[in-house]
Amino acid sequence: MLDNLSATLTAKFGPLGPLYVVGLLGLLLILAVLPQVLKRKAEPFDKLKAMRAPSADPKGKGQTLRRGDNKVDKLQKFSAFLEPQDAETMSAARLRMLRAGYSNKNAVRMFHFAQFALGIGLLIAGLIYMTIVSQHQTVTTQFKILVTLIPGACGYYLPQYWITRRVGERQKQIIQGFPDALDLMLVCIEAGQSLDQSINRMARETRAGYPALADELDTVSQEVKAGKERVAVLKDMAERVNVPDVSSFVTTLVQSATYGTSIAEALRVYSSEMRDKRVMRAEEKANTLPTKLTLGTMLFTVPPLMIILIGPSVMGIQKMLSMGSH
Repeated sequence: MLDNLSATLTAKFGPLGPLYVVGLLGLLLILAVLPQVLKRKAEPFDKLKAMRAPSADPKGKGQTLRRGDNKVDKLQKFSAFLEPQDAETMSAARLRMLRAGYSNKNAVRMFHFAQFALGIGLLIAGLIYMTIVSQHQTVTTQFKILVTLIPGACGYYLPQYWITRRVGERQKQIIQGFPDALDLMLVCIEAGQSLDQSINRMARETRAGYPALADELDTVSQEVKAGKERVAVLKDMAERVNVPDVSSFVTTLVQSATYGTSIAEALRVYSSEMRDKRVMRAEEKANTLPTKLTLGTMLFTVPPLMIILIGPSVMGIQKMLSMGSH
């Protein structure tokens, strides 16, 4: 019976037909068992909240206020599968999400869910496409493997590529807008505003041109208002942003507060250095342009020039050879 089934699958789907069926059955089994494995026990505090909810709100007036929580925590029961269980790994993943601009509590969970969903979805799409193509024409085993595995790998690594790109764009935006923000902060402090007020003003004024920098400054302002120590808040911002200029700025502010020196004087010197550094970055990019244009010049200028110079000689040689042969 198994031999007949294997022969039927081989005749219909090719040499790897039995392997495809076994893989599909394994995937279905995993999907069927996964909800039971990931099913979490109800927390004692959740049970107490559920028991107290009817008595605290007998008319159900707070029902509409709690509807949004279910939408946010739809993946909460899968957190054991979608989130790293190691505290250090989870902290590193959350820090990466913060650097990409995703500050929600379930950002790590959504990232891993996107990896899982896109990887499985594109893998199934590749299997379907391979099955359709194999029914109309004979395909090689290499083609089957490429069609099924490459889309799944692309779907798995696509969220990771997106996060890496977002981190790079935010860091670039912060580097570009930081000298202007320092100049504004220096003006605010010299006008008599405190450091917290100047940070609030920086967040408002830089929102239009540099939203990433404005978000970080707004986070600093909100954390200071919440009562967190200013030095810790600034160090957290430096770690979150991961930009050397911001780290140096935080070090300057911390040292100025520690030794009791004037913040305005420190900012004046540091903002001048940031402006000079921005000019140096622009000059560096300008100096690399000739090197980058050399390849384009060689590709689009040298071949036409060679054709123009050597083409007539080649045609004359061909005519002479043809006349000599006759």
